[in-house]
Amino acid sequence: MSSFREKYLTNIWNVPNVLTMIRMALIPLFVVLHAAGHDKLALLTFCVASATDWLDGYIARKHNLVTDFGKLMDPLADKLMVCTALVMQGIKGVFPIVAIVIVILKEATMIYGSSYMLHHGIVVYANMWGKMAQVSFIAALVLSFWHEDFTGMTVPIDRVFLWIAVVIAVIALIDYTIAALRTLKELRQKQ
Repeated sequence: MSSFREKYLTNIWNVPNVLTMIRMALIPLFVVLHAAGHDKLALLTFCVASATDWLDGYIARKHNLVTDFGKLMDPLADKLMVCTALVMQGIKGVFPIVAIVIVILKEATMIYGSSYMLHHGIVVYANMWGKMAQVSFIAALVLSFWHEDFTGMTVPIDRVFLWIAVVIAVIALIDYTIAALRTLKELRQKQ
């Protein structure tokens, strides 16, 4: 545990990591606002959290502030924020439960797989599919706050974006799995 602490919990105080921590802190605020029926404030909170995701990555890369903490916590914060928002919209009846279950199972698999890889000293970075899925989920979630306006459509546009995001997320999982298996195979061959 001390080596984990030394690697991931030292030198964490920089702007990108603080933005990640803010994003984590915004999750319970989002839940409280959403549950209390303050939809527009919940949406604003979600948008601020999503903006911190983009901003922390940009600042970390531009100013060479990439840390092990950021590599670990940034994707976790993204997954928790999106899954929380999906669940809250599912409780409200906006999104179908089956889509939410698929996403949660995918994210749980990713967290388990990333933990396994991390245990072997390998950090799993976001790939193009994962980034596209994240953008699609954000679009679906933002649009879902106007779900009532789309109910006259055959398939509401927010649900179209949701299902696109789910498909892309499953493709991302397959891509991550193939890459992880390849990396583990190469690691075993070197030993």
